[in-house]
Amino acid sequence: MSEVIPSSEYGRLLLENRPLIDVRAPIEFAKGAFSHSINLPLMQDGEREKVGTCYKKQGQDAAIALGHELVKGKVKQQRIDAWHAQLSQHPDSYLYCFRGGLRSKLSQQWIKESGLNIPYIEGGYKAMRTFLINTIEQAPSHSKVLILSGITGSGKTEVINQRDESVDLEGIANHRGSSFGKNIDPQPSQINFENNLAVRLLKHQQQQHRHLLLEDESILIGRSALPHSFYHAMQQADIILLDEPLDARLPRLLYDYVEGKLADYESLLGEEDGFDAFKAYLTQSLQGIRKRLGGKQHQELQDLVDSALRVQQNQNDTSKHLDWISMLLDIYYDPMYLYQLEKKQDRVVFQGNRQAIHQWLDSHK
Repeated sequence: MSEVIPSSEYGRLLLENRPLIDVRAPIEFAKGAFSHSINLPLMQDGEREKVGTCYKKQGQDAAIALGHELVKGKVKQQRIDAWHAQLSQHPDSYLYCFRGGLRSKLSQQWIKESGLNIPYIEGGYKAMRTFLINTIEQAPSHSKVLILSGITGSGKTEVINQRDESVDLEGIANHRGSSFGKNIDPQPSQINFENNLAVRLLKHQQQQHRHLLLEDESILIGRSALPHSFYHAMQQADIILLDEPLDARLPRLLYDYVEGKLADYESLLGEEDGFDAFKAYLTQSLQGIRKRLGGKQHQELQDLVDSALRVQQNQNDTSKHLDWISMLLDIYYDPMYLYQLEKKQDRVVFQGNRQAIHQWLDSHK
């Protein structure tokens, strides 16, 4: 087994979801990592900070000496034991630090002295991160980008998740993309969003699809920002429009905004606290578009939300929520969609219902 994994192998190890041991400090790992990595640091945050300060003031040799002084004896053995425990479960792991330098080599050496071999990744996290950013930028040159658009509640995400040639941007961002799209569990950091997007694009490229099918998004999906070059390609791409009647959209939005969301909150927090958190989510979501609605319409919608919540709590009936959802579509989401569609109508290459969309996509594979 090679002791160093060269940069030419980055794509393979990411496609394989190779288990990775990240020996950077926890503060580095929290800012960004890879989804199949575990943080088992050579140095904790405080130790790393002391070594870094020493390096700036006294140079590399003094910093290395301090590092050995801070991580020795029992502390050193604890770090080695943690690596051993991970390797016993995942013997095919690789390790990396930030640049594939001293921390990788030292960790590898200590593991080897304890009886196990593990390769480290050339260039470390920094080089792999550059590889992933390049993957995103180059993705539109591998497959023709195709955008699935449709009015709010038309079920675009459902179609996306039914297609092999698609990449679910909202799933990667853990956000449904609208003011009411926030999920209970937090969104990934911006760096992790980009890393996960790049890996998903790598897998898409491996399958050699003709099209890269993406849902129509703004540059921000919640607080996850699409890289500018990638978003620019989306803005130039052909569009297919999903048609869906209002009587099919309303129950879908009732589930997405109300029934499914409440179930998530209650599952996490219990019935009483979950309902309170759900109420806060609706109020905050509506507050997020208050300026665009105007004070009067915002208050009318909030009154309808409050009324629906009272009926729901007293009678266990969610149907009153359709009042404010219908109004929200009528005065906000539908006009906004039609305005935006008018500006990109020349890019539309097909329009139809769900079945027609699938048939068109199948015929253009």
